[in-house]
Amino acid sequence: MDRAITVVGHAAIDLLFDVENIAVHNESHPIIDYNQYYGGGAANIAVAIAILGGNAQLISAVGGDFASSGYEAEFEKFGVDLSLLYRFPEHKSTRAFVFTDQNHHQSTYFHWGASIELKELEPPEVDFVHLATSDSTYNARIAKKANFVSFDPGQDLVTYSRGNLESILENTNILFTNKHEIQRVCDMTEKSMDDILSMIETVIVTYDASGSKIYNKGTEVMIPVVTVKALDPTGAGDAYRAGFLLAYTRGYPLEVCGKIGSTVASFAVQSIGCQTDLPTWDIMKARYEENFGKLELPA
Repeated sequence: MDRAITVVGHAAIDLLFDVENIAVHNESHPIIDYNQYYGGGAANIAVAIAILGGNAQLISAVGGDFASSGYEAEFEKFGVDLSLLYRFPEHKSTRAFVFTDQNHHQSTYFHWGASIELKELEPPEVDFVHLATSDSTYNARIAKKANFVSFDPGQDLVTYSRGNLESILENTNILFTNKHEIQRVCDMTEKSMDDILSMIETVIVTYDASGSKIYNKGTEVMIPVVTVKALDPTGAGDAYRAGFLLAYTRGYPLEVCGKIGSTVASFAVQSIGCQTDLPTWDIMKARYEENFGKLELPA
């Protein structure tokens, strides 16, 4: 059986609005259309791992509306382990409200809901953990307990104290960032890129349409994107992480892990919504082999 991958962070309901214009103070504009999707970085990764056939466990804080929203049934449908979920009936679940105008300008509001309770909670001991966007103090505590830590600070990096960030990095085995976040990590810790690479065994930096670069023990490998007709880039990074981490726990070489991550990400961008069009392992494998050649079993 696959090694369990425990993913920590948000399970959010995403409400996406198409509007004529982004309203400013004391203005009102029509909503052209809106849709609701299941999201949250941790949830996206856990669901993608489960659909790929992996053993995914989610640690998140959810509200009393978790079941009635349909999200709980969605996780159960895909086989995500919810045994470590924190339930707070008095709170609402986490939600993101994203307004996009006709020129693709966006305004986003995020309601943490039950996730505000994470800062007070003592984490369980877990084996292999991926820290997605979440409460920084909770992430710092669980990083000290896990046997293996993968860390993606994401857009929540601005909420980290230097102490919490350095504490997590000291326990991190794999660090995921984009090109902007890695610079911010260096600035916040007053470390150079070389310092970060000497601390952490594997660092992956994504460069949007240019692909990603894997740094490991003095080596660098560039991973190309898998080109498809993209409708929505949201969730591509989460899908990449899911594919990479599952392949890693299955013993594939890092370059192959990156190519699997890139392949899974190509499915996420084909449809609107982060969990809408995620592949099974066999479907992923077919597209991988179209782009990279035969996917051999790990040695």
